[in-house]
Amino acid sequence: MIDNPWLWGAVSGLVIVSVLMGVAAYAIWFERKFAALMQNRPGPTQVGWAGLLQSIADLLKLLQKEEIVPTNADRALFNLAPPLGVICVLGAMAVFPWAPGLIPADVDVGLLLALSLTSLMTIPVWMAGWSSNNKYALLGGMRAAAQAVSFEVPLLLSAMVPVILAGSFRIADIIAVQADGAWMIWWPPGPGTVAFVIFLLTSLAEANRIPFDIPEAESELVAGITTEYTGMKFGLFYLAEYLHTLIGSFLAAALFLGGWDGPGPDGAHWLIVKGLGLFAGIFWVRWTLLRYRADQFMAVCWKIFVPLSLGMVGLAAVWKVYA
Repeated sequence: MIDNPWLWGAVSGLVIVSVLMGVAAYAIWFERKFAALMQNRPGPTQVGWAGLLQSIADLLKLLQKEEIVPTNADRALFNLAPPLGVICVLGAMAVFPWAPGLIPADVDVGLLLALSLTSLMTIPVWMAGWSSNNKYALLGGMRAAAQAVSFEVPLLLSAMVPVILAGSFRIADIIAVQADGAWMIWWPPGPGTVAFVIFLLTSLAEANRIPFDIPEAESELVAGITTEYTGMKFGLFYLAEYLHTLIGSFLAAALFLGGWDGPGPDGAHWLIVKGLGLFAGIFWVRWTLLRYRADQFMAVCWKIFVPLSLGMVGLAAVWKVYA
């Protein structure tokens, strides 16, 4: 680790942003090929070997497209929303531990800070809906606000299970408790498994991924919050969605799957394998299930996820005190 904290912060931030941007770009290619395999079609094939340069071609296309701001839109908020969404998501990775001693910003409340920053994604989404001067975008923004208020509750409650069992908000401490295969997804039996499933599903809702993408439901809201966005502004929202999903996968791997713990030497390679495995599983869900209606979506949250997550928090507390 670099001794100078300012230089360490600059270098680690540059590396994290560069790597995450690259992974997100090729995650788009991977999802297209994955979906094509499920639907018996080729997917990207023309740009580069097996379509590997398709994401770069899409980026160049988006950069060349005309930037349009609707008449009577709130120009400042309209232009600020897309980059703000990416910044909020990337900020969460500043406190994420990749391996023992490899933590960009090691703070005692790292998990709380990471979840707080990712939940701020709701603000640029609402800004985009409000400022677009479009009724479909406004409805998408209102849905996003309702979704955030609802799904933040079971998301945070499920994350409290590993916090209670580890006795710390520091992500590295939660990973350390799971050493030698004592992963919280199966130990203690019950609370960890259910909390893991709830955390992963509510993370999908936070990232607006199918089957929980009601803020941008194209079948009823054209494209929701992104209806009026063109060019790279649309591309930034698209990128933020993938980054949010990727970070949610890595958080789930750290909280419930032992993080860097694995057979043989511990290290970042295990965390990366687990996180990307969950990321691929999310693609499977996205191309298997249909979108929920808005009322079904809220019913799942308040009638199933919230009671279950509350129950798991209670069981985790009992286990911590009496086990």
